[in-house]
Amino acid sequence: MNANPNVAKIATLVSESSRAAILTVLLDGRFHPVNELAYMAGIKPQTASFHLTKMMDANVVAVEKQGRHRYYGILNEEVAQVMEFLLSLAPPVEVKSLKQATEDKQIRFARTCYDHLAGSLGIQLKDSLIEKGCVSEEQNEFLVTEEGYEFFKKLQIDMEKARKKRRSFSPKCLDWSERQHHLAGSLGNVILERLLELNWIQRLPNTRAIKITSEGRRGLKETFSIDVR
Repeated sequence: MNANPNVAKIATLVSESSRAAILTVLLDGRFHPVNELAYMAGIKPQTASFHLTKMMDANVVAVEKQGRHRYYGILNEEVAQVMEFLLSLAPPVEVKSLKQATEDKQIRFARTCYDHLAGSLGIQLKDSLIEKGCVSEEQNEFLVTEEGYEFFKKLQIDMEKARKKRRSFSPKCLDWSERQHHLAGSLGNVILERLLELNWIQRLPNTRAIKITSEGRRGLKETFSIDVR
């Protein structure tokens, strides 16, 4: 028998709406306390704890303990990519308020996908790197060229450190809102971290959305030829 019945266990996890909501929140790549996850998923803390335990048992969610407090996050990049792919298949959420419309616009423009950039900004960044000859697009990944190594060096990104991380270096990740691939892996992560260090982008609280600063508008224009209005 070649079929793996355990696939059904994973499918069951994300088929429950509250667990799917929690996992979507955790796509910001951060660790959250249970009360915060419960609030953002619209459920009680006890219910959130129940779902988190199930997802921990299935090796989908990880927990970090600090004293008496527990913080939960997505286990790894593979789980995040599966969730991003499922979001690309799911029908769009019906927008019923101005607040919801604003949040949806922000998420689609620039957000974190686990620990790398996604949304329109993520796609524009990837396209810029290809146009500048810094990376080439292969079937399942992006390859850094010699010009790319020089480019990232000038941006003060440690490529050797990125390559030593125990994960994929520069795989493709399907962007659910843009329906294109953005740059993921350790390379996508170090780019995100560098843009945060430069204060070109900032994380927004209680959301995966990313804000571009005034310095960021200038930096993205000069470095990546990305014109953010």
